[in-house]
Amino acid sequence: MLPLKGKVALVTGASRGLGEAIALCLGKAGANVAVTDLLIEGDADRISNDETFGQLTRHFLETGQINTKATADQIRQRGRNSFAFPLDVSKPDKIREAVDQIEKTLGTVDILVNNAGIMGNFGFIEKQDPEGWDTTLKVNLSGSFYCAQAVWHGMQKNKWGRIINISSITGQMGAYAQPAYGASKAGLIGLTRSLALEGARYGITVNALVPGLIDTKAIRVLSGENVEGYAKKRIPMQRLGRPDEVAQAVLFLASEMSSYITGASIPVTGGIDLMQV
Repeated sequence: MLPLKGKVALVTGASRGLGEAIALCLGKAGANVAVTDLLIEGDADRISNDETFGQLTRHFLETGQINTKATADQIRQRGRNSFAFPLDVSKPDKIREAVDQIEKTLGTVDILVNNAGIMGNFGFIEKQDPEGWDTTLKVNLSGSFYCAQAVWHGMQKNKWGRIINISSITGQMGAYAQPAYGASKAGLIGLTRSLALEGARYGITVNALVPGLIDTKAIRVLSGENVEGYAKKRIPMQRLGRPDEVAQAVLFLASEMSSYITGASIPVTGGIDLMQV
């Protein structure tokens, strides 16, 4: 049984990590998937002199760890329709153009997973600059809103839709020396509840997942070797989460299994959120 057979899913930030796992999971469940990301394979030359791309993004491009096209290829190998598309969620006009193209190619978007996000602008409040703050909020929060806005009409017309926002435990616990990131992820939880109120009468459910420490390449690059020790000491399950565990939670929220759940923020944390003092 394929719970998402015939559905069209749009996943943002799907070139690696959580987004890649989510796109593959939805494809395996029967969905036709638009695999989108700011970057696709072969973009290294384009960004070589562009200072708007952060160090982490450069690292993944230069080490060949961008899998946008490869992810779409894997989904097609399962007999689904899938393609990779570059999408800058910080630009509302580009979002609208991308959704128009996706709907011409695959059909009306039934499932939106707002996974695209950036983590940067590290530093205490005195060192924070307006550009870094604005960029983080523009991508992590405003980008999710504009993506939802772009697919809303089709979902409303069909009286069915699923929007899943990928927040973070930092949206509830705070992000040390990352005020913009923490604020953006907290804002996603508020946005989720507001859109859920509006969408309920149209059969559109809007929920958020709140991941804790998930074992992605980004976490490894940012945290180094200490992340395993931290997990054993601070997480009740004594391990990092896996990307597929987040993806399975997305699948649940994208399917009819969650038809009476909306406005929820569901932790996928191994219990770390229970350790707050």
